[in-house]
Amino acid sequence: MNNKWILFTLAIYLLLGLMACADDIVESPVSFEATPYVFSYGSLPTPDIPSDNKLTDQGVKLGRMLFYETLLSKDNTQSCASCHQQKDGFSDLNRFSKGVEGQFGDRQAMPIFNLAWHYNGFFWDGRAQKLRDQALMPIQDPLEMNETMTNVISKLNNEKKYKDQFKRAFVNATIDETNISLALEQFMHSIVSHDSKYDKYLAGKEKLTEAEERGRLLFFTEFDVTGKVKGAECFHCHAGPNFTNDEYMNNGLDNDANFTDLGRARVTKINEDNAKFLTPSLRNIALTAPYMHDGRFKTLEAVIEHYDLHVKNSSTVDFLMQYNLQPGGLKLTSENKSDLIEFLKTLTDQSLVTNTAYAKPN
Repeated sequence: MNNKWILFTLAIYLLLGLMACADDIVESPVSFEATPYVFSYGSLPTPDIPSDNKLTDQGVKLGRMLFYETLLSKDNTQSCASCHQQKDGFSDLNRFSKGVEGQFGDRQAMPIFNLAWHYNGFFWDGRAQKLRDQALMPIQDPLEMNETMTNVISKLNNEKKYKDQFKRAFVNATIDETNISLALEQFMHSIVSHDSKYDKYLAGKEKLTEAEERGRLLFFTEFDVTGKVKGAECFHCHAGPNFTNDEYMNNGLDNDANFTDLGRARVTKINEDNAKFLTPSLRNIALTAPYMHDGRFKTLEAVIEHYDLHVKNSSTVDFLMQYNLQPGGLKLTSENKSDLIEFLKTLTDQSLVTNTAYAKPN
């Protein structure tokens, strides 16, 4: 009996010892990893990802977590995704986004995709030179998330999942302003739109309808002053595989007396930049209403009507608007306008709004 009792006692101690070590067994040490993130960009040119922030699985995952994290806002109710919703092409269907204090901004939220192919600043006025700079501004903007980076860092440090993921994503394992911005930059660089019907058409995998083809020809044809050939002049500003020239332009929304937002000039302090705004990509344009920097146009029909008949002259209006400013504008027919819209709809990439790699983490 004594031997059995001794064996029983030893078994109990052994079990207790194993239980004491259980946490160490389950929670193995978390360490830095750097697995290159592989993503597809179709026929788009190879993106020029910053050499000091190459995409990794661990960094993109962290950036995705942060993009959907409400702790980044003052009252823990809003995230980046609140105003950039995947189902809407990572845009906001509201004319102006509402911040945590109940205030509204004065510009329409720009869509977030293909930012790896934007090389000339971010925001409508280009006030952020790099994407990592842009990433932190809404967090601290009083009209948006209205939080301090000090508080954000403190809140994230209280979350084990973030302490672990920062260790995996960055060799210094530090939760700080720099690493937060780099992680968000990585995730946003990973959001790519390249699989629209038009992309498939270019690859010979789909055919355009007659209306879409007529719209395509209008889009890529110059205005003919003789009137023999119909052209809508769109491609001058919305050129290349990303359908933007990445320039700051005044597209004739207002005359000088009605400039209420000086756009690029707010940043440069140069009068020649008054009312100039970054040319947005037209990819997914059918998903990202309303339109223009101030969201003044609710529909694509209203946008085309503006370019056809209502471009206003001013001291900084772009020279590419010269034909739009002529009496009668571009003289587009109702069918022309309808065809243009049909073509613009071919730029919608449904895979962008359903790709689980961009969705809120479980």
